[in-house]
Amino acid sequence: MRESLVSLAAIIIISCASFINPATGQERVRIAWAGSTPSNTPTWVADQKGFLKRNGLNAELINISASTIVVQALLTGEVDMTIGTSATLVTSRLAGADTVVIFANVPHFVDHVVSAPNITSVEQLRGKIGGVNRLGTTSDLGLRIGLRRFGIDPEKDTQIIAAGENPQRLAALTKGIVQYTLISEPHVREAEKAGFRDLIDFGTLKIPFHWNCLVTTERVIKAKRPMVQKVVRAFSEAIHYIKTDKEGAKAVIGKNLRMTDPEGLERAYRAYNAAFPEIPKPHPDGVKTLLDDMAPKNPKAASADPKSFVDQSFVQELENAGFYKQLYKK
Repeated sequence: MRESLVSLAAIIIISCASFINPATGQERVRIAWAGSTPSNTPTWVADQKGFLKRNGLNAELINISASTIVVQALLTGEVDMTIGTSATLVTSRLAGADTVVIFANVPHFVDHVVSAPNITSVEQLRGKIGGVNRLGTTSDLGLRIGLRRFGIDPEKDTQIIAAGENPQRLAALTKGIVQYTLISEPHVREAEKAGFRDLIDFGTLKIPFHWNCLVTTERVIKAKRPMVQKVVRAFSEAIHYIKTDKEGAKAVIGKNLRMTDPEGLERAYRAYNAAFPEIPKPHPDGVKTLLDDMAPKNPKAASADPKSFVDQSFVQELENAGFYKQLYKK
């Protein structure tokens, strides 16, 4: 009941926000996003460095607390697209929605498992309590999939609880409420300074999974294809900015995470700059990882075609036109 009220409140806020900006002659787009993590840097850069505006878009970016609520705003038509993940994409489409990924900001796992200092191996996570944002969100599903790669059954070998976003999860670890958690840079740096252990760097495993991506609906694509293409172009330019203006990108990360620690920002930039692809084409493998994980318990996931969750055409059109070669001068 409480989740439903929160979701309703979020949608009402978005509906009200849609009347704030006056018409400017530019095409209007509403984008919802969630998560205090550098994986959202392309979103921040596209907005705050003017790439959306330069592509003729009057964009409203709405921050909502969890990806599960963000996708509800998309399905009700209150926003045109979301910054989402394989998790919300797959669960919504399996439930009958027409959601589809069009752009891959981060095409694989990037977060870290940080643990209490006395936990020195993955095996020692058995019997321990782990913290994620909310059950069913990216951090939850990502942690469960990652643990299975190390032979840990998240349903039987450990307990996973909701502990909030990155800062709240770190606080739960500090208080002993959880013994390990999934967090991202630069919060990993904070955890190490506090004496906790960087136990697993999922980024090194290159597990295919759309950790951060642009998700829309087939309905929006049919009605507003030129607008969608403009957003894809703006986000492509934002990734180019990140890769070619290190200090500018770090400043954006610091501003949005309210962080000034130079080493933390350097580590965050290094980790995510490596993860952002020059050609951000979504791939069926980024969906297949989750479908395979769900298949034993979900017949719909077992029979689903990963290709149906992905629309590569927007990035492909830009690639065919030589846009990325020109952008990176190759």
